[in-house]
Amino acid sequence: MSEQSNGVSRRRVIATAVASATCAGVARASAGFEPYLSLRETARRIATRALSPVDLTRDMLARIAAVDPILKSYATVMADSAMAEAGAAAREIAAGRYRGPLHGIPVGVKDLCWTRGVRTMGGLAVRRTFTPREDATVVTRLRAAGAVVLGKTNLSEGAAAGYNPVMDVPLNPWNHDRWPGLSSSGSGVAVAAGLCFGAVGTDTGGSIRMPSSANGVVGLKPTYGRVSRYGVMAMADSLDHVGPLAREVADAALMFDAMAGHDPRDPTSLDAAPANAAKALGGGVRGLRIGLDRDYAFKGIDAGEARALETALKVLEAEGARIVEVRMPDVSDAPQYWSVICGHEVAQAHAATYPARAAEYGPYLRTMLAAGAAVTPEQLAAARRRQAALTAQMDELLATIDVLAGPASDSAAWPITHALQVGPLAEYHRAWSAAQPRSAEFMMPMDLAGVPAICLPCGFSPDGLPYSLQFTGRRLSEAMLCRVAYAYEQATDWRRRHPPVQA
Repeated sequence: MSEQSNGVSRRRVIATAVASATCAGVARASAGFEPYLSLRETARRIATRALSPVDLTRDMLARIAAVDPILKSYATVMADSAMAEAGAAAREIAAGRYRGPLHGIPVGVKDLCWTRGVRTMGGLAVRRTFTPREDATVVTRLRAAGAVVLGKTNLSEGAAAGYNPVMDVPLNPWNHDRWPGLSSSGSGVAVAAGLCFGAVGTDTGGSIRMPSSANGVVGLKPTYGRVSRYGVMAMADSLDHVGPLAREVADAALMFDAMAGHDPRDPTSLDAAPANAAKALGGGVRGLRIGLDRDYAFKGIDAGEARALETALKVLEAEGARIVEVRMPDVSDAPQYWSVICGHEVAQAHAATYPARAAEYGPYLRTMLAAGAAVTPEQLAAARRRQAALTAQMDELLATIDVLAGPASDSAAWPITHALQVGPLAEYHRAWSAAQPRSAEFMMPMDLAGVPAICLPCGFSPDGLPYSLQFTGRRLSEAMLCRVAYAYEQATDWRRRHPPVQA
């Protein structure tokens, strides 16, 4: 079965998926298949029975089989169970038991999330044979909403920045020589390339938002604890967030609404009222206060990125928003104390296999684990104090505005090589720092403070790579973030541009 292939190469997994799809009569996608149609519009067609979940899933599997051997966005394609889930959805809908806008919608799940009976590797060679006996809560909730799980998306090793040399590295569909983002790279690539209608990602230091930015899609990092982490392999317990990636804001809101909610099995889960982010979409931005620290947002970033951000703010002003000058807390040292906290917690998460099986780790994560294991109690306590101070400062700032605007990155996706991504930590970070020296300042503060943020496309570079805009909000303000992002998105056409992927 394509769902399970312990000890088998990824290319053989894809070949098995192709065979499974062919047996189901899907050698190629049907002429009416629209892989870049929004999740929301696809849901409308399914609800009115103009589109069958079976045909849709069959065609999407055919597209994956044709495209993904090159892009490598999927670690495991679950063709058999996806077709079974699509068939069940079609029967329920025909019987009048429509569950809602995710019913029959094919999605991808980051291979950090448990899936019952299907291997969950987390990008780790030491976990290549791990097969959970239950689903992660986020997978359970998506399936309860009727979503069809197409497969598990690839990621960096243990959700860090580098990849294990024996695992696949996803390719940016806009340009294969450019960065695909951080650990949710497979999810970002799959969404951008039309290989699913949305995907699950995780964000510890930017790993929903950076892949979304690099691949030109929407990424929503919720408030810490808003989406359960039960059954999601930990990178760093106090920093890990689970959220959606999608091609449009409304699609991300629909996924988030299905994913969020209290879970007693996750001790960090928040017992908060439903977000209802999708219901807030049409509220517009008239009279809303959008905070901007010009020094924080523009200093040292790519000129094209800066122009795209300036233009986006003018669009929001034209829609009735007020741009309010604010002062961002000093986050210049955030990467340093984030690294102490994250490194310590990563070492704890891998205590069962590191250092006992150190040789099976790639050079990047092996170095990170060694550094994390060397963190002293005094260093950790100092980092926690700095984190608490930043959190208080961020809360104070965000209380004065509706959202904070800024870039999601210094620039469009930067040039990168395969050797760099599977190589030593120091070499990777030298290249990253040279290409995007401030990217961590735009990502890590939101993880450290546990506040929500959303990013979405706001333009393109001269060589055709997406730029991205980020909004940050108060705790539990995902609905407001989606409302503002949606208003901007609807006033522009960036969502209509897609990478040059040939199926």
